[in-house]
Amino acid sequence: MDANLNAEDDTFYREYTSPEAIAKYTRTTAGAGINSLLEREYKEVYLEALRALPAELKRQPLRILEFGCGGGMNLLHLVSVLSHHHFDIEVAVGTDFSPVLIEAANKEAQRFLSPQQQAHVQFWVAKNETLFQDLSVASGRDSGHLENYFQFIIGVNTVRYCHRAGRQLDCARDIFRLLAPGGVCVVIDMNNRFPAFRDALKDKLYRRQVPAEESYLPSLEEYTAPFQQTGFEILRSEHFCWIPHSGGRFLTGLLRSLSPALNVIAPSRAMRSLVVGKKPSSSISPVAHCG
Repeated sequence: MDANLNAEDDTFYREYTSPEAIAKYTRTTAGAGINSLLEREYKEVYLEALRALPAELKRQPLRILEFGCGGGMNLLHLVSVLSHHHFDIEVAVGTDFSPVLIEAANKEAQRFLSPQQQAHVQFWVAKNETLFQDLSVASGRDSGHLENYFQFIIGVNTVRYCHRAGRQLDCARDIFRLLAPGGVCVVIDMNNRFPAFRDALKDKLYRRQVPAEESYLPSLEEYTAPFQQTGFEILRSEHFCWIPHSGGRFLTGLLRSLSPALNVIAPSRAMRSLVVGKKPSSSISPVAHCG
């Protein structure tokens, strides 16, 4: 049993520390699909979520965390967007279990952000399943400093791995602990009802036998459940988006033009699941400040 788990961990680690992973999860080599999503669909989700923050948090400089950030392109784009919208960002932190991707994210920050923006961005190695503890160790901040620290936490295409490991509640609890009362978390991941993911089609085409625990996708209800159980107020729980991250210009444009019709015909078959949760304002004592 332990040997099998270690083998799976090694496979997973190799996948997300390879040159292919850097190319896939960094902005320099990203496809038209992800760039379009960051500029349109995801941006609108984030801005709407930030509008849900209570007034007292909106008055404070923003502290943002992206868990499972990969090469950092989502967080870096968000920093650029929020700067354009005149948000005051105190810190934007990205975490990922892969030190190779964290190194790539730091290089991406130097490439795509101004020196002033870079000063507010940090990337640390931390696993989603042990997010609070790993972030504390990596950043050198004790739990008293991190408790209730962030107003906004996001995770894109990453929380499904917690479900595959049976650790989704651990991740949700750590997010709840890291969020300030009234803070908001956004999770976007693959919808198990979407019928045509590229990797799944390739597995069928080449008749590859993929272990169920490596290919399992949660339902929207399963994505939502750990946040409900942890005490979040669920603001949104829905399927959305028909644009693949890896899509080229033609496919991205085609699916964007078809999206309004697809949203009417088959909304539950959209490519992504979206969960937006808010930590109740009365759940914990006032926001702690980092020293």
